[in-house]
Amino acid sequence: MIYDLFSKSSEGSDSAQEIYMPDAEVCLYSFMFSEDEANQMLENLLAGISWTQEKIHLYGKEHNIPRMTAWHGEPDKTYIYSGIRAESMPWTPTLLKIKERIERVSDVTFNSVLLNLYRNGSDSVSWHADDEPELGRNPTIGSVSFGESRTFQMKHKWHKSKRQNITLHNGSYLLMKGTTQHHWLHQIPKSKRQMSHRINLTYRVVK
Repeated sequence: MIYDLFSKSSEGSDSAQEIYMPDAEVCLYSFMFSEDEANQMLENLLAGISWTQEKIHLYGKEHNIPRMTAWHGEPDKTYIYSGIRAESMPWTPTLLKIKERIERVSDVTFNSVLLNLYRNGSDSVSWHADDEPELGRNPTIGSVSFGESRTFQMKHKWHKSKRQNITLHNGSYLLMKGTTQHHWLHQIPKSKRQMSHRINLTYRVVK
C-alpha cells in the first residue's frame, strides 16, 4: 500500500496518520512544515551544511555511497553505521528549529541527527534498519523530508510479504517508535525519473 496524504498547505500542522504495521509503531505527519517553511529549510540546509561524500568498502573495493551525508548533535555523540564513523558537528540554528518542532509530537528529546542529501534519482539508500547498538533498545527515529518527494519502502525482516510504501513529501515527518527497527527494514530506492534535491534528516538519541 502507498500512503500519499499530501496536499498544499500554507501552515504546518500536527495532524497525524497512524500507519498500521505489525510489530511497529509508525506515524506520518504530512504537513509538519508548510510548503514555504519546507522550501526555506531546504535552502538553509543546502547552503549551511558541510556535506561529505563518504566511502564504504564492499568485496575488497572502496565505493562512494550514493548520497551526501552529515552528522550533527550534542558534543561527543559518535555514530557508527555501515562501517562509517561519524563525529558530531555542532547544532545549527536550522537543525535546532526543526528539532524543536518535531519534539512537540515525538515524546522524546533528540540529541543528534543524520542528514542525507539525495541529489537526483540515482542517489539512494539500500535496505537497512536503524538498530545500531549506540541507539539502544527500541530507538525512536524522527525522519523529516524537504525537497523532492521520494518513496520510502519498508519490509518486514521475517515476513517478506509484509511491505509498506510511504510517499515522503516536502515538509513531512515520519515518526518510527517501539519495535519498528527490530522487525522492519527500510530503503529509498533509485529512480530513473528526473528528480531534484531531497534532504532527509533522521533525528536520533545516541546513548
